[in-house]
Amino acid sequence: MESFAHSRAEVDPALVRLPGADGVVLACEFHGPAGGPAVAFAHGLGQTRHAWRAAARELGERGWRAVVADGRGHGDSGWVGDGAYRFEQFIDDAARIAEASGGRPAWVGASMGGLLGMVAESIAPSGRFAALVLVDITPRWETRGVARILGFMRAHPRGFASFEEAQAAVREYLPHRAQDKDPRRLARLLVPMPDGRLRWHWDPRLLETVAHEAERWGPRLTEAARALRLPVLLVSGGRSDVVSRATIDDFLHCVPHAEHAELADATHMVAGDANDRFTSTIARFLQRVGHAPPRSTH
Repeated sequence: MESFAHSRAEVDPALVRLPGADGVVLACEFHGPAGGPAVAFAHGLGQTRHAWRAAARELGERGWRAVVADGRGHGDSGWVGDGAYRFEQFIDDAARIAEASGGRPAWVGASMGGLLGMVAESIAPSGRFAALVLVDITPRWETRGVARILGFMRAHPRGFASFEEAQAAVREYLPHRAQDKDPRRLARLLVPMPDGRLRWHWDPRLLETVAHEAERWGPRLTEAARALRLPVLLVSGGRSDVVSRATIDDFLHCVPHAEHAELADATHMVAGDANDRFTSTIARFLQRVGHAPPRSTH
């Protein structure tokens, strides 16, 4: 199989600070050659750009121009001063990231990031993206799975005394990954507090606003799905508790031209559970729809 190799200087990312429309700064990384077809990755609530780093590096090495960004209130991006996070702000950020990608990107969005991509595409008069990949999210979702995510995010308001304590919380939440990792690998996801304890990287005020925004946007999300005309791929986890056969079928009814791929042993955290297969799946899709580097084979 032919590979598309590039120098490390082209592939290794440098952190870029991208101002949002309201001045909140977004932390972004770019992988791959500047002239490659653009792919923008958007994480879910409570995640960071690091969730995509392996996939973005792989696509960058194959010739795509991949951008990964921390959403506002997450990771190394800025916080909203008054804590009043709104879905509209994230949609504006999606437009900024798309512009910064250097071309009309394919949008790969997990969970909240996928919902943002649907709406951002639907409100742009001539569309905003070349293709849309939804990662384990549909306009309707299973409330029990979302409640489990929010429960984890709310579970430790005082943070953790050590990396080991944080790792134990992750193991309880993701027991199928119990063999993971040196606890110090969580360092990029934790922030030291003045009292020496460690808290997760997100602004806790997100849970007062954005966590409920999707409910307000429910009818709009279905309308946005029905309006999609670009190539669409839904990648679901066979063990997900956020999407189900019923929500997938409902989505495919709304978007009959959409493709669907299921990674049978993955949970809602699809890329983290099965990164190699996930990356190969989206690479093949992008190649089929003509959004791929010249001479790229997968």
